[in-house]
Amino acid sequence: MTVLLLLLAHLIADFWLQTDQMVRSKIKYIKRHILHHLLTTGIVLVILWGYQYEFHHIIGYFIFPLLFICFTHLFIDLLKIKLVDSIKPTGNDHLKKLGFFLFDQVLHVVMILVSCTLFFQMSVAEMFASLLNLFGTSSLSPIKMLLFVVVIFILATSVSGHIVKFIVGSLPSELANFEGELTLRSQMIEAKEKIQPKIENSFTEEYHYFTYSTPLRSRGKLIGYLERLLIIVLTVIGAYPSIAFIIAAKSIARFKQLDDRNWAEYFLLGTLSSIFLGLVLGLLVQGIIM
Repeated sequence: MTVLLLLLAHLIADFWLQTDQMVRSKIKYIKRHILHHLLTTGIVLVILWGYQYEFHHIIGYFIFPLLFICFTHLFIDLLKIKLVDSIKPTGNDHLKKLGFFLFDQVLHVVMILVSCTLFFQMSVAEMFASLLNLFGTSSLSPIKMLLFVVVIFILATSVSGHIVKFIVGSLPSELANFEGELTLRSQMIEAKEKIQPKIENSFTEEYHYFTYSTPLRSRGKLIGYLERLLIIVLTVIGAYPSIAFIIAAKSIARFKQLDDRNWAEYFLLGTLSSIFLGLVLGLLVQGIIM
């Protein structure tokens, strides 16, 4: 339960309490960033301190772990900011940022595990053994099951959303809002009655229009969240063929936009990435609770 609680505190602080503006200007909002990490991690450590240690040894079970987790988190975030700022503008910026994002999150998880070994007398072998024993045993208690479900929910929504965004990269605004192409043809007929009254000259003009919608990225984000959650549920119950209906529904909704090859490739890459992440999380849930 200790690892799950600390992991949940990290995810809530990093993804639920951190706005997009704070992510873009983390140096500017660094104090606020550290403050909500102190609050979330502090609340979790108070729960662990009271539940497992009956509020004894405040320095060893509360103050030291809190300082260790928050300061290592600050160091990792500053290191990531320096690395991201050092990226030279190229066509693969989003892939490099994805690598830094994943490396950043892995380091945070490692620091949480290190804090468990340093301050809560948990060995690495014990943690891995308990993790492996979960698969196929359905041995989670109700409280651990609730924590596990919340962690999976955050991974399937906010965390996966960031990963998909980094994979597909950023679209130009005109392509992001592209709805379709409309072609109009008109025929102008001019009769030269004075010179040749019985002969008509026909001219055909063709006009191409690109139609755009109001940018509603929040809807796309919500669709991605629901898509991955549905895929997790369908994977857990073994209804794999039903996943094809989700892909079909998205394709029908974006039918006009698929005429544009660039947008179609963007759509395909984002959809496949989202489905892959949903399947991975679904198989993880299936292996633990079934």
